[in-house]
Amino acid sequence: MAPKPKTKTQSAAAAAFARVAETISRDPRVDDPSLARGKGFGSKGLKVERKLFAFLSSKERLVLKLSADRVDALVAAGKGEYFDPGHGRLMKEWVAVEVRHKALWLKLAREALDAAAARR
Repeated sequence: MAPKPKTKTQSAAAAAFARVAETISRDPRVDDPSLARGKGFGSKGLKVERKLFAFLSSKERLVLKLSADRVDALVAAGKGEYFDPGHGRLMKEWVAVEVRHKALWLKLAREALDAAAARR
């Protein structure tokens, strides 16, 4: 069976994430993609010391690990939603940002990188 063609939104999200990932990956704190392999949740995301901080979800949203307060603020401002990994439990330190807010993606990815690097 042939793979399903990507929709316009999926293509836009994948392209936007690729640009963000390319820029963020230049930072020496970010794991080399060949070292950052894993299975399941965010396996193809951006990591610091093998700890995930950003990835593109199967629903074509940028998902980032930030402080609970920052996630609350983004949700309250209508810029993101609490991330649900699929079992109905919203994650308080993970925000999902739709492609319509892609202008924020790089800034938020930098915030997530700084937070991840500070936790190590």
